[in-house]
Amino acid sequence: MEARVRDQLPTGEWAYEPKWDGFRALAWSAPIRLDSRNLKPLLRYFPELVPSLEALPDGTVVDGEVVVVTEDRLDFDALQNRLHPAASRVQLLAAETPAHLVAFDLLARGGADLRTKPFSERRAALEALIPAVGERWTLTPSTTDRETGLAWFDEFEAAGCDGIVAKRLDGPYVEAQREMVKVKHRRTVDCVVGGYRVHKDGDGIGSILLGLYDDGQLHFIGHCSGFPDHDRKDLLRRFEEIRADDSFGSAGTVRRPGGESRWTGDKDLSWVAVTPGVVVEVSYDQLTGARFRHATRFERWRPDKEAAECTLDQLERPTGPGFAKVVG
Repeated sequence: MEARVRDQLPTGEWAYEPKWDGFRALAWSAPIRLDSRNLKPLLRYFPELVPSLEALPDGTVVDGEVVVVTEDRLDFDALQNRLHPAASRVQLLAAETPAHLVAFDLLARGGADLRTKPFSERRAALEALIPAVGERWTLTPSTTDRETGLAWFDEFEAAGCDGIVAKRLDGPYVEAQREMVKVKHRRTVDCVVGGYRVHKDGDGIGSILLGLYDDGQLHFIGHCSGFPDHDRKDLLRRFEEIRADDSFGSAGTVRRPGGESRWTGDKDLSWVAVTPGVVVEVSYDQLTGARFRHATRFERWRPDKEAAECTLDQLERPTGPGFAKVVG
C-alpha cells in the first residue's frame, strides 16, 4: 500500500506515524523472505536479519522498513552501500553497519490474511507480536492524536524521519493503492548552475547541475529537471552561450557530477560545464550528506543574487532526539 503526498495531515479517524528513511520491505516467515516494494529479494544483502525473520511465527507477513543507524541517526548512504554484489563484502558490511527492521503494519498472522481488517486491529496485533521477535525488530511509534503527529514532524526529523504518514483507522490494506497520506519536509535553497545535461531527444536541456560554494570551491549537490518543452530549448540556447571548460571544484577535493557506477549502469551521465554565475531557487525534500537525495523542484531564477552568496551554509541540519529515543 502506498501514500499520496499532501501539504497537510488529514483530520478525523487517522493514525499518524513517522516516515522512515530506508528501504520499504515485506518480511515473510516460513520460508523466510525479505522483498522490496517491487518484489526484488533483499535478504542476501542483509544476512544479519535472518535470525530476526526466523523468529517470526509461521504464516506471518510484516510491512516495514530496513534501516541502518549510525551515531543514533538513520544513514541512507550506509544502507545503500549494503547492496553490494560481492558476498565477502556483504558479510563484512553486515558486521560493520548492521541493519534493523522497523515494523509498521501486519498483513498476515498464523496464516490468516489480515489485509481486510481495519488498521486499528492490525496495529494492535503488530504491537503484540514485535516484542517477542528479537532485538533487530523495532515497532514504529503511532498516535491517533493529530497534534502529536504534527509535533513529531519536526521533532523526529533529526533521527531520520522525513515526514509523517497518516493511515485511516478503519482502513484495509490495499496493495498498489495510495490509501495513505504522507506529508514530507520541503525546503528551498539558492544554488549556482554549474552545468547541464542535454535531454535524451537531443533538443533542449534535460537537467541543470546545481552547486554550492564552500571555501571558494563549487560543490556539486544535485540536479533539477522537468522543464516544459518550450523552456528546455530556450535554456539550451542560453547555457550554450556560457559554456566553460569546467565549473565545479577539482576532483578529490569536492563532489563532482559522477560517472558510471553500479547504480547507474550504462546510463549516459555526460554533462557540459558552464561559467558559474546563474542562480536558481529550488526546493528539495531530503538531504543525504551534502547532496540532494532526489531531483529538486524548480521555483524561480534569481538574477538578483550573487553566485558567491550561495554556500553550503544554507542547508539546514535538523536537531532533535536520536533514533533510539524516538522508537523507545
